[in-house]
Amino acid sequence: MATDALSPEYREAALDKLRATAEPGGQLDILIVGGGVVGAGAALDAVTRGLKVGMVEARDWASGTSSRSSKLIHGGLRYLEMLDFALVQEALKERGLLIQRIAPHLVKPVPFLYPLTKRFVERPYVGAGIMLYDTMGLTSGNSRGVPMHKHLTRRSTLRAAPSLKDDAMVGSIRYYDAQVDDARYVANMVRTAVHYGASAANRVAVVDFLREGERVVGARVRDQETGDEFDVFAQQVVNATGVWTDETQAMVTDRGQLKVRASKGIHLVVPRDRFQSTVGLILRTEKSVLFVIPWGRHWIIGTTDTDWNLDKAHPAATSADIDYILEHVNRVLKRPLTREDVEGVYAGLRPLLAGENDSTAKLSREHVVAHPVPGLVVVAGGKWTTYRVMAKDAVDEAARALDEKVPESCTQTIPLLGAVGYKAAWNKRHRTADEYGVHVVRVEHLLNRYGALANEVLDLIAADPTLGEPLPGADDYLRAEVVYATTHEGARHVEDVLARRTRISIEFWDRGVAAAPVAAELMAPVLGWDEKRTEEEVRHYLARVEAERLSQEQPDDISADAARLAVQDIAPPR
Repeated sequence: MATDALSPEYREAALDKLRATAEPGGQLDILIVGGGVVGAGAALDAVTRGLKVGMVEARDWASGTSSRSSKLIHGGLRYLEMLDFALVQEALKERGLLIQRIAPHLVKPVPFLYPLTKRFVERPYVGAGIMLYDTMGLTSGNSRGVPMHKHLTRRSTLRAAPSLKDDAMVGSIRYYDAQVDDARYVANMVRTAVHYGASAANRVAVVDFLREGERVVGARVRDQETGDEFDVFAQQVVNATGVWTDETQAMVTDRGQLKVRASKGIHLVVPRDRFQSTVGLILRTEKSVLFVIPWGRHWIIGTTDTDWNLDKAHPAATSADIDYILEHVNRVLKRPLTREDVEGVYAGLRPLLAGENDSTAKLSREHVVAHPVPGLVVVAGGKWTTYRVMAKDAVDEAARALDEKVPESCTQTIPLLGAVGYKAAWNKRHRTADEYGVHVVRVEHLLNRYGALANEVLDLIAADPTLGEPLPGADDYLRAEVVYATTHEGARHVEDVLARRTRISIEFWDRGVAAAPVAAELMAPVLGWDEKRTEEEVRHYLARVEAERLSQEQPDDISADAARLAVQDIAPPR
């Protein structure tokens, strides 16, 4: 098995290495707390500088905000209107890096229409903004990786998107941004950090920080799978816990805290055939913007932007949230979408730096790095797209407090696993399909999810042809992908596979109910589950789906939260 595989055996070895930090001379240089995109990015940044790095995540990799985004890698057109040029420039630079060098297998250009609704005055104004957007992409230090924008007449707009109402716009501007499978990206980045020597373990929660006087010297952690607690020692701890920043900081100090407010955003997933368009859409609403994003055989439509003060692990979409999105997208569609068209719904929380009396829609997407007490660095705020800059800034801050001189960040030159050789693998996909006896469409699917590592999945099928069969109720995905998620990508539970390693929980009508028993049977031998434990995993997943469906029928946040919390995270019997 690959040395970078996040197998059950690897996790045990990583836990042993973290325990060994208590031995004389064994401490880490940096311990990262939080396994979302910023935490994983910080682990990769630190380990590729030659530092001794550990990372723990209380739940699953990317199980919070980082798997529930709009799945866009973008500069943020609306930040141009706010005259936040520095943020846009930074994000466009990162977009070019991700598309072309760091993760071309996971980050792909996607076209959007910006509809124009007013004659004469709007086109010059919007056109100038999008021209600036494209120009900033060109001058960001990288090739943009996406085509330039183009002005479209009303007729050309309707040709590109025939399902738009004839009177919905007077024309449009087509421009490009990029999209990403956010959860896959994070799991891939964790593997890449492990490849370079980091010790990373999911389902490991920080229960307290270790102190020597004022200084933080590590963390007390609990293995959520066994209940075992032990100490991890490090010269510096980086807190990258997103919307949980306030809670984790409070374990150490109430002075000089960064304040993070959670803003809920929900997205709907509908089948691609519900309306015809070759491009995505960006629509203005009275509160923010609404994206209609191509997503394989589906559309992702979102998002909302509302304050959230309830359970942070399981934010819930309400019936009102769903109706809000449908109402706004239906303003431009010939055939309105209904609740019956919605395949999947997901809700996520943005970690916004709190201002005084600001609405969440206006809070900054800038990030901040702080050193509230010696030994603890906190990074918060920011955008998914600029995770690499956030990670670099956090490690820079921690490195300044280390004894030895630490090299500069080099992650702008480090491709994720699967990126190197991806284009060559794509070019030979027909030969690969013949070699493995798999349809070329399946090979393309695997290449777009695993890049040059797709052969590792195909090798599983070669060894056991039954793994080449699709999962019931989710025929885009193969059984081999469940096994691979468990042996190579750190999946510990059925939910990890169906909600994050694949996107079955939001892409199919039954939300993974039919696939769950098969997934559990495939995972059981790898994870050592007996029959009782296997059945418990399936029961828990089905209950999770039911709780989410029920929450989405509730009229408000409080009742939706109560319905969703009827099912908490699965905890193995002890």
